[in-house]
Amino acid sequence: MGHLTGEVSYSKGLEGVVAAITSIAVIDGEAGKLIYRGIPIELLAEHSNFEETAYLLWFGDLPKKDELENLKRDLIEHREVPEELVDCIKKAPRDTHPMEILRTCVSMGGCFDTDKNDNSRGANIRKSIRLTAQMPTMVAYYSRARRGLDIVPPNSNLSHAQNLYYMLTGEIPNEEISRLVDVILILHMEHGMNASTFAAMVIASTLSDIYSAICGAISALRGPLHGGANERVLEMLQEIGSVENVEPYIMQAIKEHRRVMGFGHRVYKAYDPRARILKEYAERLSKEKKNTKWTQIAEKIEEVMIREKGKKGIFPNVDFYSGIIYNLLGFPKEVFTPIFAIARVVGWTAHVLEYLQSNRIFRPRALYNGPLDVEYIPIEKR
Repeated sequence: MGHLTGEVSYSKGLEGVVAAITSIAVIDGEAGKLIYRGIPIELLAEHSNFEETAYLLWFGDLPKKDELENLKRDLIEHREVPEELVDCIKKAPRDTHPMEILRTCVSMGGCFDTDKNDNSRGANIRKSIRLTAQMPTMVAYYSRARRGLDIVPPNSNLSHAQNLYYMLTGEIPNEEISRLVDVILILHMEHGMNASTFAAMVIASTLSDIYSAICGAISALRGPLHGGANERVLEMLQEIGSVENVEPYIMQAIKEHRRVMGFGHRVYKAYDPRARILKEYAERLSKEKKNTKWTQIAEKIEEVMIREKGKKGIFPNVDFYSGIIYNLLGFPKEVFTPIFAIARVVGWTAHVLEYLQSNRIFRPRALYNGPLDVEYIPIEKR
């Protein structure tokens, strides 16, 4: 319902409003820090892997050796998707965005889940693991099918990160690329109360099923103001074309009040720690691939933007360098955001699992500013 007076507080976009209590992650936007379960993201990116960090977010502690091996086994066991989904993927229109296919496949996948009628915590944990295991397969299958390539089935001998790269490219990654994909997934895995996480929690708070909640999260991530920005970063770099064009392009964008993709964040007023890590990997990978064009353009953009906007707290965010890395890895532009979702499903499900332990349905209110006591005029007199 809407309030009739202005006696209540209002925060556009719910900015600054506390909607839940969590022990999963914390962001210090002023200092540029991101911490998962008490561990700084820099340490996890240096030492951990996808499976270990997923366990940390779901269960609250780093796993013991047998716990980690059990999770790895469960993720491998559930990578395959039902044949009905494969048929749907193959028949989908080729101009459909992979995020739309992912949303559809997740929804359809819920129909085949053996725990579909069980919303207990144990069942929701099992569903979270299945979703995490199957989403890379859904994305990779459609990515290859829409390009006219044979789909590459999951390889049970590979880790989660290695298998994602393998299914997308058809090549088994070397140690360096394997490590890089692990880092990418860790950095995108969780980021507090963002739009897609909130969407998932709102849906789950009604005691709807977890597949519905993740469909909502994917739909929120689809938007260019959330997960779609890394695609647009690459498009911007391609439009600029050379280092020499950076200064006039950025200055004109600032003059026209156009958004420079990959810069600024609602939370961070300092350098996004994820971007700092990815920048190092982007520079290293571009040298290994002997293709430094995009990193050189990106570094010049960063120089100009920090000079012009750094005092206002506008710095590179995670999208700025992730798109460059994906491009250097040979991933098609349209799978950039789905890869984000493949990682973030861990954070989404972790928050849903946590919130349901003391659930209360979300029911915000609106401040009404419309007319009152309007006369109803019969249709023949209008």
